[in-house]
Amino acid sequence: MKKIKNYINGTNTSYSSEYLAIEDPSKGEIIGEVVLSDEKDFNDIIRSSEKAFLEWSQVTPLKRSRIISKYKDVIERNIEVLAKIISEEHGKTLDDAKGSVIRGLEVVEFACGIPHLLKGEFSQNVGANIDSWSIRQPLGVTAGITPFNFPAMVPMWMYPISIACGNSFILKPSEKDPSCAIKLAELFSESGLPDGVFNIINGDKKVVDMILNHNSITAISFVGSTPVAKYIYEQSARNGKRVQALGGAKNHLVVMPDANLNQAVDGIIGAAYGSAGERCMAVSVAVAVGNIADELIENINNKALTLKVAPWTDKNSEMGPVISKDHKIKIEEYIQSGVDSGANLVLDGRNCKIQGYENGYFVGPTLFDNVSPEMDIYKDEIFGPVLSVVRVKNYEDALKLVNDHKFGNGTSIYTSDGEVSRHFTTNSKIGMVGVNVPIPVPMAFHSFGGWKQSLFGDHSMHGSEGVKFYTKLKTVTSRWPNSIKSGPEFKMPTN
Repeated sequence: MKKIKNYINGTNTSYSSEYLAIEDPSKGEIIGEVVLSDEKDFNDIIRSSEKAFLEWSQVTPLKRSRIISKYKDVIERNIEVLAKIISEEHGKTLDDAKGSVIRGLEVVEFACGIPHLLKGEFSQNVGANIDSWSIRQPLGVTAGITPFNFPAMVPMWMYPISIACGNSFILKPSEKDPSCAIKLAELFSESGLPDGVFNIINGDKKVVDMILNHNSITAISFVGSTPVAKYIYEQSARNGKRVQALGGAKNHLVVMPDANLNQAVDGIIGAAYGSAGERCMAVSVAVAVGNIADELIENINNKALTLKVAPWTDKNSEMGPVISKDHKIKIEEYIQSGVDSGANLVLDGRNCKIQGYENGYFVGPTLFDNVSPEMDIYKDEIFGPVLSVVRVKNYEDALKLVNDHKFGNGTSIYTSDGEVSRHFTTNSKIGMVGVNVPIPVPMAFHSFGGWKQSLFGDHSMHGSEGVKFYTKLKTVTSRWPNSIKSGPEFKMPTN
């Protein structure tokens, strides 16, 4: 049985003797243990990160980019290895795990261009013989707290850019699937990254609070639920830290009467049930506009019935289990809540049993019709394979539904009308919008982030927003001695 420790200064190590079980959600069996770090572990990682930053921040951006470029090559050679680690602890299909590694790799590729991304601006003669320019400098020790659903991709939205900018980085991965983070750190060391620049600390809320309260940590990135994101944001701000905290979501996909129905149904099926719905960009609400509702629901139901629910070891699996027994119970309670609230349960995913994996945490695809905005299954983020269909009369009602929800992470519209599409992308109060695209996750050279209760902080993740978040701006105004006029000036300088 594997024992996952911390990765500090290039070594797998820990002082704490307290461990937490790691489960295989497909079988419901314990497959390993992860250390619950103590204060001694935390102090060790702080010392390592502080020392590494002093040296790493002096390395030129070009030399940093060369190490990151090597890291990109090393990850590419280990995609299969990383995907298997993810699938074993998370339960998602192998193809889905591979895809998530590749989406994380795109951020590493983006970070290879850090010499260009760190360039400032220059103005000559802002005053008589005075020049002015801006530069971006690293923050210091930075940290990331990441969720279970993407143990490679979400951390890779954070640490490659932070490290490329000259910071050191401490990662606190989810205790439910921690092995991938350790492997990513080991591969970075193999690529030539100096020890201590990228450290991993495992643990629970005690470790999170130590990160939030330590003076040496300058910035914190987080992805998770909205209540925790708000807590991270408030505590970080109270302690003078820069913070980007991405919270929950309730992503709506609007289907107009003129939409290509087959494309819309395929998009909904993949976005609602892929990765068992455990994605912050999963579609959990389909908004059926006008007379398309009956046909839409029939087609979704027919296609959902054919989905292959199976463990990741089955090459034909399209959907695996949810992460834990507790989460399975929570999802099934939401399904019952929907029934009790009066929604029409078209397809019930409860009591999904897989032969040979009866103890696994499987929930089958679930579909509700006639869902209304006051129901909990509409208001709350369920984070499971539960799709709610809301019927509206027209486009205006659909847009209002999207904009009135407390979450503002992602949304999409399926339509053949360019004018409607343009109006929707302009007027939807959502951070990421798709047109005939079900999951509009931006590429690494754009930035990922929602609005409203889906993002706390001023900066989205990766892309140019990531570079801004992980650096502080300095503006220099310069004049040389032989151009200085004699005598002091007592008024505000003007041109």
